[in-house]
Amino acid sequence: MIGITGATGQLGKLVVEHLISKVGKDNIVALVRTPQKAVELGVTTREFNYDKQEEMVKQLKGIDRLLLISANEIGQRVRQHRNVINAAKKAEIKWLVYTSLLHAEITTINLAGEHIETEKLLKASGIDYTILRNGWYTENYTSSIEGALAGGAYIGSAGSGKIASAARTDYAEAAAVVLSDDSYKGKVFELAGDNAYTLSDLAVEISKQTGKYIPYRNLLETEYSKILENLNIPKDLSAAIASWDISASKGDLFDDSKQLSSLIGRPTTSLDESVKLALR
Repeated sequence: MIGITGATGQLGKLVVEHLISKVGKDNIVALVRTPQKAVELGVTTREFNYDKQEEMVKQLKGIDRLLLISANEIGQRVRQHRNVINAAKKAEIKWLVYTSLLHAEITTINLAGEHIETEKLLKASGIDYTILRNGWYTENYTSSIEGALAGGAYIGSAGSGKIASAARTDYAEAAAVVLSDDSYKGKVFELAGDNAYTLSDLAVEISKQTGKYIPYRNLLETEYSKILENLNIPKDLSAAIASWDISASKGDLFDDSKQLSSLIGRPTTSLDESVKLALR
């Protein structure tokens, strides 16, 4: 039996979909805060609260492999992930797969610390593990296309940094592939898209598909952060988004190992296809 944490999240839903095609609905358990929201997944659902360790132990009963999708509460992840790992140990989970961050040990992206600490906890747990170090989702950038069209330019602070992102469904499929094959135990994967691009390249693709000239405007980190804040994005998140672009400018979102496409047995979703999907 395979358990999926955060199964109602954007990544989790896709993992469940890919897993159903591989192992069938009867072999999947969606572990979520609000089971009612997971009904549409068509699999067994159980309430799973990262803050209630003993309850989690009970909910993990009968599950032998677990996908821990990193929690979305930045700053609380290590504590929450520790709770899940401890519960998994008590429940005698045989194998735990964790979604980490691309090049977590060397990246300047400020999200890395919590991922590294979680990886350490996992390695010290005694549970068989696999670590999926996911790169950026292309949707992180294509979600801004509407704003770029309205404003007449695509803005950011990534300079000419190469971004080897992939579609969320690519990473979800990789997780499903790994969970379905015991031979991936003990491995650490650096997962990224096949073909890197710059935000200037993205702007060119948007222009091509819309017939409207959309240039890329590279901004100072503080300027970009302020603009995001003026768009009603919380101040801390605005600063974080701008800082991630600075990390991208340093090459932290680049990887050319093609481990992701190797896992899923096909090329990762192309930039032009991702733009096309965003424009529908």
